Amino acid sequence: MTHGIIPAALAGFGTGLSLIVAIGAQNAFVLRQGVRRHSVLAVVAICALSDAVLIALGVAGVGAFVTAWPPALTLVGLVGGAFLIGYGALAARRVLSPAPEAALAPGGGRGAASTRRAVLTCLAMTWLNPHVYLDTVLLLGSLAAGRGDLRWAFGAGAVLASLTWFGALGYGARLLSGPLGRPSAWRALDALVAATMVTMGALLLTRA
Repeated sequence: MTHGIIPAALAGFGTGLSLIVAIGAQNAFVLRQGVRRHSVLAVVAICALSDAVLIALGVAGVGAFVTAWPPALTLVGLVGGAFLIGYGALAARRVLSPAPEAALAPGGGRGAASTRRAVLTCLAMTWLNPHVYLDTVLLLGSLAAGRGDLRWAFGAGAVLASLTWFGALGYGARLLSGPLGRPSAWRALDALVAATMVTMGALLLTRA
């Protein structure tokens, strides 16, 4: 069985990456925090650790309990959809009334309150999104179950994919600090964030 651990882990890595890389509210938020170089470690850690917990639950077979209680996903969809639309509206307001350049600069707007806000927002985007449960707990869990005794190796590969992606997105985004140094570029980024959040939120409310 040992010789099959690496292929199973690689399969988990590829599958996890294919699910995580898709543009969504969480990725848009991590990108913005990365460009601003604000609370990046906390945001990346929350995303990666949350995925690790959800993947472990899926591999352990908890998905059966999730499907057995559909109202839970409906409630999460309603709350999460409303939250994303509200955050998208705030991003849209920044487009129309951009913040001072000091707040847009890398590291701008730092402080305990700002960090707490970023952490709470990241937690909400991660745990109030039913797609997280569908993709991570149910889909990855079912794929891992097909690996039999190698399911935990598959899950470990998916966890590594999550850590790799969010780490690269959060810390690699600082390379965009130069091109995004102008207020007009920040307005374009906030417009992208607003469109992504509102679209995702509307889809969640519709499907809930």
